[in-house]
Amino acid sequence: MKDLSKIQSWVLDTPNFIHDLIDKDNQRGRFQGQVVTRFPPEPNGYLHIGHAKSITLNFGTAAKYHGWCNLRFDDTNPAKEEDEYVQSILEDVRWLVGHEAFDVLYASDYFQQMYDAALRLIERGLAYVDSCTSEEISQMRGAPTAPGIESPWRNRTPEENLKLFRQMTAGEFEEGSCVLRAKIDMTSPNINLRDPILYRIKKAPHHRTGDKWVVYPMYDWAHGWEDSVEGITHSLCTLEFENHRPLYDWFLDQFSEAHHPQQIEFNKLSITYTMLSKRNLLELVKTGYVDGWDDPRMPTLSGLRRRGFTPSSLRKFAEATGYTKTDGRVDLSMLEFFIREELNKGARRVMVVTSPIKVIVEDYPEGKTEFAVIENNPEDPEAGTRKVPFRREIWIDKEDFSLQPPKGWFRLAPGTEVRLKGAYFITCREVIKNPDGSIKELHCTHDSASWGGESPDGRKVKGTIQWVSVQDAVEIETRLYDKLFTRENLADLPDGKTWRDFLNPASLVTERAWAEPSLQEARPGLTYQFMRKAYFVPDAPSYEHGKLVFNRTVTLKDSWTRKGN
Repeated sequence: MKDLSKIQSWVLDTPNFIHDLIDKDNQRGRFQGQVVTRFPPEPNGYLHIGHAKSITLNFGTAAKYHGWCNLRFDDTNPAKEEDEYVQSILEDVRWLVGHEAFDVLYASDYFQQMYDAALRLIERGLAYVDSCTSEEISQMRGAPTAPGIESPWRNRTPEENLKLFRQMTAGEFEEGSCVLRAKIDMTSPNINLRDPILYRIKKAPHHRTGDKWVVYPMYDWAHGWEDSVEGITHSLCTLEFENHRPLYDWFLDQFSEAHHPQQIEFNKLSITYTMLSKRNLLELVKTGYVDGWDDPRMPTLSGLRRRGFTPSSLRKFAEATGYTKTDGRVDLSMLEFFIREELNKGARRVMVVTSPIKVIVEDYPEGKTEFAVIENNPEDPEAGTRKVPFRREIWIDKEDFSLQPPKGWFRLAPGTEVRLKGAYFITCREVIKNPDGSIKELHCTHDSASWGGESPDGRKVKGTIQWVSVQDAVEIETRLYDKLFTRENLADLPDGKTWRDFLNPASLVTERAWAEPSLQEARPGLTYQFMRKAYFVPDAPSYEHGKLVFNRTVTLKDSWTRKGN
């Protein structure tokens, strides 16, 4: 018996048509009431947020029905697959589902079984070796409105086909010289049933089996076989596999002893300003436009993790996009909403100055230090407080001062009074300028009775600004990440344009900033709200090299809820 205790930490419980179908199966006793799903990534790149939707569905459905979900690698193309991708996928799945209560399996576990099954099809006259080129095979398959043309090699005898297939297996033929095809129906209105390819030659070392094999199964052949062997009950796929389902069923129907799962298709994830093609993402990495698969601008799970997104925020987002039979595009701000909602509850508020102006509190004693008590998170009473040093010289943000304040200005200006968060009321008395006319420093006075931000005489001060002690400030680097693309819909591009024409040159802006000393204790996994700016997390690779670098996860503005969603 499998230990199901760990997988009940979260379940996918939002009503959807897939669960309705499973409920009906359970009511009539199909699959003996069991639910076994699988997540089958191909290790030819890093997982992206589209995979998060599938992971949430497969693992969350298994948890809901007290079933099991396998992680199975579709490692059937050694020319594009690497162990690096296997390890990254393992890390991402463990991170997203929050446990390791799943079996790790590989298509290569079943290579011999699939090969033996292919021999049986050949012996029964249901498969043949085709010596046509890939271009000729493609042309002969026809079009949706026109039937296909039978290959001149279609009527080879089973004996000829067995001999040729074994020669293929022995490496006696070159890549592309021949393939093994199923013999089904070249006139079928479903092109997928027009003698699909079962095996092709790939003379490349496999990351698990080495040089043992030179023929490798196609996904359509491997998919159903793997599901059957593993006892999968509900094989959940995206909508592009809907027309492949008759082929999935045909393959399994040829083996009376085979367990036959139910394939169910759901909508694929598409997000505005985002590209989810692994082939194109790989190009971004190889051309150096991004700093690897885990670049925080990438929609990969490793990139989102490095940027500060949490597993639960991604699962909630995936669930909110819905599992339906209709493809659609989701607004990027919806994804930002879910991480912003989490960070608002859990992120520590800290004071960080990005464009500093020096303030000298003239009537504050030189050499004196006091410690302002600041709440770590006003949204969480149990988050506690911290002490921030206050001295005579402090930094404030340029945006918090105006020489000629507009109407309704509640921050600092000549002759006006503001509250320094957790410290004193100060009033600007003099503006000192540089020879070029820029502001050098502000000279202020303070109300010595207002420590902690409250005046004993009860007067009201509307403006509160953040600050950092000059002597104690910690210099940090902030990386302000924005959309990787400037175009909302990358699936429908103008004539003559490619996605490369819409790369955002401002997708990363790096700045220096001065922070309160508590950020010296920052480490990966902690989240921060830089007050009135944005949410940030320490950059893990930089932290390992002793650098204080912070990645912006998301801004404070919530555009999705403002749209009325």
